[in-house]
Amino acid sequence: MTSPKPLEGVRVLDLSRVLAGPWSGQLLADYGADVIKVERPGPGDDTRAWGPPWFGDPAERMSAYYLSCNRGKRSVAVDIATAEGAALVRQLAAEADVLLENYKVGQLAKYGLDAKSLQAINPGLVYCSITGFGQDGPYAPNAGYDFAIQATGGLMSVTGEKDGTPGSQPQKVGVAVADLFTGVYATTAILAALVERGRTGRGRHIDAALLDTQVAMLANQASNYLVGGKTPKRMGNAHVNVVPYQVFATRDGHIVLAIGNDGQFTRFCQLAGHEDVARDPRYLSNDTRIAHRDELIATMSPWLQQRSTAEWTALLEPNAVPCAPILALPEVFSHPQVRSRGMQISAGEMPMVATPMRFDGQRPVATQPPPRLDEHGDEVRRGQTWRPR
Repeated sequence: MTSPKPLEGVRVLDLSRVLAGPWSGQLLADYGADVIKVERPGPGDDTRAWGPPWFGDPAERMSAYYLSCNRGKRSVAVDIATAEGAALVRQLAAEADVLLENYKVGQLAKYGLDAKSLQAINPGLVYCSITGFGQDGPYAPNAGYDFAIQATGGLMSVTGEKDGTPGSQPQKVGVAVADLFTGVYATTAILAALVERGRTGRGRHIDAALLDTQVAMLANQASNYLVGGKTPKRMGNAHVNVVPYQVFATRDGHIVLAIGNDGQFTRFCQLAGHEDVARDPRYLSNDTRIAHRDELIATMSPWLQQRSTAEWTALLEPNAVPCAPILALPEVFSHPQVRSRGMQISAGEMPMVATPMRFDGQRPVATQPPPRLDEHGDEVRRGQTWRPR
């Protein structure tokens, strides 16, 4: 059975590099779009050199980082600073549905490759610009990097162990979440613009900023501040709005308890052999548990240390008390649910992670492996550009 291709026939010109733009391009490729990746001659996408680890022979090796976000694309090396290179990009854009780019604001206008210039050639083009700070505002000219955006956008102020804990300091998240979320948000905006174009015949210029995305990602933390007027603090693995909802030490490691309502809390106390604690007036509801957070956690912590992580999981899961062991990546990819869902795939001989969405039970995945630099350059320069619709 063939993979679903809901975007079959959609043409995407990907001028982006590193992560946010390529992540969006890979999502569109997984959904069936024809994606041509335009890279600088010589080094190509910066992430090609971001190893080790590497895949492939030394002469044509590619970094694992590059492989993570460039599946399903064709590569052509183009020097857009030359008249010939800019003309090739304009030729491709004239027949494209979508263009992705993450150049500094105004940089592509020097070559006639900005949204206004290309939409004059192709009014239906959905042109998506991804930058650190957006197309306007005092920081618009500045470059944006995920780590710095996590800091500026407030995420690091609420991530990490609380003040007073030995070694505590603001922490970044373990993956580049500002880049990744921007890539996903950009993709949803692109799809919305394509739907609208079906009614109007005209494209849009989408302005996707890492900082905007990071602020939007603050979700309940931002809402807590805007509504309550209180600056959120770092709380380690605890939850600002729910108790008990954090990591606990067990006899042989750690476990996450994600108790989200009063019924789950009561069941947990019963299973732990401390039903009386569930009836304590200090802990009858989530708001009272928040008010007495420190006392409750101090009371519960010794209970959790009496059993192993596996014993707690075996006890709590069948009784609908949300919990989880903390797995390292070898355990993640050997997990029976991850294996059953087919989240590890291969593109050619390259091991990769699948897109998480399914359509009618099938997962749309581009099977073409991430391209070598300029792998498809000759055919594109000969005029064999877009696949037939």
